[in-house]
Amino acid sequence: MSKTAIVTGGTRGIGAAISIALKNAGYTVAAIYAGNDAAAKKFTADTGIKTYKWSVADYDACAAGVAQVEADLGPVSVLVNNAGITRDAMFHKMTPQQWKEVIDTNLSGVFNMTHPVWTGMRDRKFGRVINISSINGQKGQAGQANYSAAKAGDLGFTKALAQEGARAGITVNAICPGYIGTEMVRAIDEKVLKERIIPQIPVGRLGEPEEIARCVVFLAADEAGFITGSTISANGGQFFV
Repeated sequence: MSKTAIVTGGTRGIGAAISIALKNAGYTVAAIYAGNDAAAKKFTADTGIKTYKWSVADYDACAAGVAQVEADLGPVSVLVNNAGITRDAMFHKMTPQQWKEVIDTNLSGVFNMTHPVWTGMRDRKFGRVINISSINGQKGQAGQANYSAAKAGDLGFTKALAQEGARAGITVNAICPGYIGTEMVRAIDEKVLKERIIPQIPVGRLGEPEEIARCVVFLAADEAGFITGSTISANGGQFFV
């Protein structure tokens, strides 16, 4: 079976950790990024993982990109939909553009990437689709009506598509990270982190990107074939479903 994996948003933060973990597990990884050429170049230099540039918000770009990855690396057996953006604002101040940008990337982007690999997975009777949602898609978050709606939509997509893929040997699962110690989160004021964020987390710390990556490697494995339509909540006990 092909061991080619695509990771969107795969050159930074959680996505970079996922790309590296899959490579270490024996996969040939294509890390997709949208804009930061310098970070992508450094990532490839550091890891040897091939990078590709396109926006997951653009269906035609996704279809062409997947075709290029498969031509270069072989049929895609694992897709990790990790790419995401935020455009935070309280709802009364949120603009239609802020809403659209987040929905286009965080929700439509999951469709745009999954659709081009789905037929091949069905034909080969094997596939793993892993969607990186969020704790805020489960519980909501003030100032993130757009983000929470998109990430909740990812969970509905996961459950519906899991039912379609089951008899074709395709599993579709989701992971909902809580607060993870990425560069973005660690840039938050230390006082805010210590006094407002970490006290909400029962284990008393931020998660690490590698902890999310290990969840992905588990779900991607052949041995996880009986797990589909599921959500792993990796949030240190902050929220229970």
